[in-house]
Amino acid sequence: MNKLKIGWIGLGNMGTPMVKNLVKAGFEVMVYNRNQEKTKALQETIAIMVAGSPADLVTETDVIVTMLSDDTAVKEVFLGENGILSVKPVKDITAVDMSTVSPETTLQLAAACKEHGFSYLDAPVSGSVKPAEEAQLIIMVGGEEEVYQKVKPVFDALGKSSVYLGENGKANVAKLAINLFLGITVQGLAEAVVFAEKNGLAATTLLPLINAGAVGSGMTKMKTENIINNDFKAAFALKLLAKDIRLAGANGLNTPMGLSLSNTLDAAVQKGLGEDDMIAVLKYISEN
Repeated sequence: MNKLKIGWIGLGNMGTPMVKNLVKAGFEVMVYNRNQEKTKALQETIAIMVAGSPADLVTETDVIVTMLSDDTAVKEVFLGENGILSVKPVKDITAVDMSTVSPETTLQLAAACKEHGFSYLDAPVSGSVKPAEEAQLIIMVGGEEEVYQKVKPVFDALGKSSVYLGENGKANVAKLAINLFLGITVQGLAEAVVFAEKNGLAATTLLPLINAGAVGSGMTKMKTENIINNDFKAAFALKLLAKDIRLAGANGLNTPMGLSLSNTLDAAVQKGLGEDDMIAVLKYISEN
């Protein structure tokens, strides 16, 4: 049994398998989630404790991890009524946000945590549902290195590597840069497939050629089956990628491909594709 007691907030597509991996690694985990049905369903499959509010985690755990959809949700669980910072800690406790949020939100929360006596790390991840299930995430960490070293056993249970990048906010910048490249790759793949099909070449013929050559990548190979089978079940929802590119835009992204990507993703969300996987940008491009 690992000595650190973990509080966990957020049971989305990523959060649920991450909690399972912590329990598997021997951590004692207490979970808070707004959707109590998800919490009950998870409690039936693994040994977790359940908290009534984020504030309850402060007295019961050593590390509180948030894995939520956006800046607003993260701020709410920290700063809202019965939020994490509504309780003064009586011991050394670290808050770790593994969500993809803006550097500004991280700096705001880091300052608020320091004022209230908490340590704070931003620790977004690279990887989607399958890497989360297999504990193969790459974890980028910002904050004080001493705090990172203390929490590293938690990261070791969740990913294949964790990398300390320096002060708070640096990990958020790295994550947004990676997702910018991810989005450009996905849109480029979609455009290539649409171009080929409009000229009579099937995706089933084109995609093996892409994957066998220099332009093939883990992402093109991962999405090949989805494209061929018209399977757009979300591993990483298009709306979340669109949100991340908007965050990059708010932090200075002003490049031709970045702006094109942002426009395309926002338009695809407006067309009702936001809940689909990010490769559903193919459907938007093919219809427009």
